Amino acid sequence: MNITVLGAGTWGIALARVLYLNRHSVTVWSKFPEEAAALDKTRTAPNLPGIMIPEGIRFTADAAEAVRGAQVILTVVPSVFMRDTIRVFAPVIQDESVIWVNASKGIESGTTMIMTEVIEDELAKHGVQARNITAVSGPTHAEEVARDMPTLIVAAGRKKNADTVQKLFEGTCIRPYTNSDIRGVQICGALKNVEALAVGIAKGLGYGDNTCAAMMTRGMEEIRRLGLAMGCRERTFFGLAGIGDLIVTATSMHSRNNRCGMLIGQGMKAEDAVREVGMVVEGINALPAAVKLCEQYHMEMPLISAVRDVVQDHADPGQIVHDLMSRKLKEESV
Repeated sequence: MNITVLGAGTWGIALARVLYLNRHSVTVWSKFPEEAAALDKTRTAPNLPGIMIPEGIRFTADAAEAVRGAQVILTVVPSVFMRDTIRVFAPVIQDESVIWVNASKGIESGTTMIMTEVIEDELAKHGVQARNITAVSGPTHAEEVARDMPTLIVAAGRKKNADTVQKLFEGTCIRPYTNSDIRGVQICGALKNVEALAVGIAKGLGYGDNTCAAMMTRGMEEIRRLGLAMGCRERTFFGLAGIGDLIVTATSMHSRNNRCGMLIGQGMKAEDAVREVGMVVEGINALPAAVKLCEQYHMEMPLISAVRDVVQDHADPGQIVHDLMSRKLKEESV
């Protein structure tokens, strides 16, 4: 199929490479002409050392050129830039039967929309209907996918669309499953980044495996309770998009959220930690929306609240952990 990848970051390049090697025609769009030109010329990505980009993958910064003839549009831009990106492409989308596949993990801060909702909303403002839309998620570090390491994902959406996306990856290092819970899959993908920040902060404070395992477990329980209140399916939270993605994001040094949290736990301010990481930290971006959702659904989510206190209010992380440990005793299921 003819596939356009919107976003030339590590995840966009990794996915483009996998799809191209699976005999699809792939064009990658970058917002920055100089980036598109450099990738086209050098066939290397700065944050994927040692990986060569196949010659057949095309790069462009021209929106109309990028989507000309596209059957699949794969969005892989940072969540905070999703709406602006779709605003650029809406005027040049001519075929409403195109399959939109969102691979970005986040929630829009002001609206608390998941990314597929942002895509649908912005296209609709320009008179374009996103008839076929899905989301892919799961425990997926670009650094490993780019090296063809076995990886599992879930494609979420209506069965026909999810099945089509599943077939795109068939036979690659990515084994795709399907799931009809498009909202739940994306809620997991966004909120696990915030929970992973919490685990990283604990590591930065010098706490060990017991602490981190407990925080991942209780963090997933927070996400599950909120997701159920939002109408998501419970089993989603115990699958690849839920516990699977949380484990990899909270434990791997490939994880920007993990590294950022560790730096914060070691005493660095959040904004300085993000600069030190040097790439987008989606947990920081998702935090305002996560807090807003807690309030909207009247959910007590101690770990997300704790991250808010540390990141936004500059509370002492050590004191916050003490406060968490001193909370009123209760049953595990609460």
